[in-house]
Amino acid sequence: MNDTTEEAPRKSGRRLAREFAVQGVYQWLLSGNDVPAIDAHLSEDEAFSKVDRKLFRSLLNGVLDNAESLRGHFAGHLDRPVGELSPVEHAILLVASFELAHQIDTPYRVVINEAIELAKAFGGADGHKFINGVLDKLAPQLRAVEVEAARQRPRR
Repeated sequence: MNDTTEEAPRKSGRRLAREFAVQGVYQWLLSGNDVPAIDAHLSEDEAFSKVDRKLFRSLLNGVLDNAESLRGHFAGHLDRPVGELSPVEHAILLVASFELAHQIDTPYRVVINEAIELAKAFGGADGHKFINGVLDKLAPQLRAVEVEAARQRPRR
């Protein structure tokens, strides 16, 4: 047997935590399930064993506990009402907004890049461009000092 297939790159526990958090928020948006039900459902997935559980729980609980204030952060940067977002875009924006606002140990560029990758994996054809545009406007609002410092650094 000729083994010419390339092995898919392994995802970090943090990337998986974000993926599962988006899936959990998506489930919450559609079903209204609570955290224990969402956690139980997601933990059935074999890949869940590799998740950074601390980050996953922080993101899921943080989004569900702060959804309205998080929507308030990004709603002004949308080209349509929040209610017209696809559930995938809505979930990604909630998770990324929470991470920008509350996980300051993660650089804002990482948060945005991770959200773009999530949109590419789970969203529509050009959803990643929409997510990027919204988060590019939101980052200076939530991470003003960090964004300004990045702008001041000389480009190589």
